[in-house]
Amino acid sequence: MGRMAQGEGMKGRFSVALGFLGLIGLGAVLLASPWARVEGVWGSPETALFTACSAVCVTGLSVVDIAAEFSFAGQIALLVLVEIGCLGLMTVSTFLMVAIGRRLSLSREFSLMNAYGVAEVQGVKSLICWVVCSMLVIELAGATVLYVRLRDVYLSIFYSVMGFCNAGFSILPGSIAAFAKDPVVVLVLAVETILGSIGFLVIYNLCTFKFLRRPSGGRGRLSLHTRVVLRFSLYLLAIALIVVLSAEWNATLGGLPLAEKLYTGFYQAVTPRTCGFCIIPTEDLTPLTRHVYTLLMFIGGAPGSAAAGMKVTTLAVLIYTLTAMCRGDSETVIDRKTIPSAIVRESLVIFMALVAFTSLVFGVLLVTEGGQPGFSSDALFFEAVSAITTTGLSVADTTARLSTAGKAVIMAAMFAGRLGALTVVMMIGDRETTRHIRYPQEEIVIG
Repeated sequence: MGRMAQGEGMKGRFSVALGFLGLIGLGAVLLASPWARVEGVWGSPETALFTACSAVCVTGLSVVDIAAEFSFAGQIALLVLVEIGCLGLMTVSTFLMVAIGRRLSLSREFSLMNAYGVAEVQGVKSLICWVVCSMLVIELAGATVLYVRLRDVYLSIFYSVMGFCNAGFSILPGSIAAFAKDPVVVLVLAVETILGSIGFLVIYNLCTFKFLRRPSGGRGRLSLHTRVVLRFSLYLLAIALIVVLSAEWNATLGGLPLAEKLYTGFYQAVTPRTCGFCIIPTEDLTPLTRHVYTLLMFIGGAPGSAAAGMKVTTLAVLIYTLTAMCRGDSETVIDRKTIPSAIVRESLVIFMALVAFTSLVFGVLLVTEGGQPGFSSDALFFEAVSAITTTGLSVADTTARLSTAGKAVIMAAMFAGRLGALTVVMMIGDRETTRHIRYPQEEIVIG
């Protein structure tokens, strides 16, 4: 059963990758077609492919002005690509299969278990239905509140979807700077971004948590996963808020009323968790703020969410493992729960793989773009991290000025980042093997 599960899980990973590639290709054709473009003629395949890849990977990086390039129909196609990319092509197809009463395949069940952290196959169907419905409800609620302020149905829906899906596409100039004077709009988008970054599994656990005793006498509880995600998300948000307010108070926030400083600073602390919207242009931020942004983008959100990056749970395992080593403990313990060694090992793999891939992408960008005027190494590094973690933030017009080779590198980075570091490593490794021969131990000097 274990070998079969591994084989089916690997098939599922490849099916997800192929599904995303197919969706990107389809999206590119749609976005390049005359009906999707303002000019009514076939557009640049390169631009369409980059935009489709960015949409499916819920990144938000763009080489063109979305409103000026794409017609209303093209923007709707972009919305659909973002929605499907957020849920995952596999999840959407599974939801449709469940809706018409078809049985899930074993590979699909194991892939969904891996994506959402479900320990047992039982209940996967109901979980996926709940994921899709909860996503639509949250986006509808956000769009309703936005409509009260904006009085525009399309704008409300567009920004609600982009906010929850953590995609930074905008059809207004300056990202969401047009809403800077409206705290309600800014805070609604901030809340949607946070909900999109903590993951469907956490939202599900919060919604099904019961404070009263059950008929059986037991109490509902928050899982360890939920507690860790919420705790570390709060820690990171608090750190980001302190840095943004302290570093930008007399800089980019200078001259603003106190209330506007606070809610603008709050949103700027939320957005590097892989959203991509911004009120203050990234290039105007102080070097300290951009440095913290880079770290926050690298960490990302929670597993099973719209966010990518290393993930907050990976960060938690690494920190608690380091703490355990400093104390001389042989096991990683979080909230009186021992973390399996396999999880610790996977956390290390994810961290090292992401560091290595970031270095690789940055190095290649230095080769393809480094010799061109106007490209600083800091901007290229920021662009590399933003693409790999599917954040969508960019320094000035770095994305738009990339060469064809540079755009190809960013597309590959977005695609790999959307799949996740561990999935990519396991796909490269192809399969897990069990050794029946143990070799003698010998120590080496480290540190």
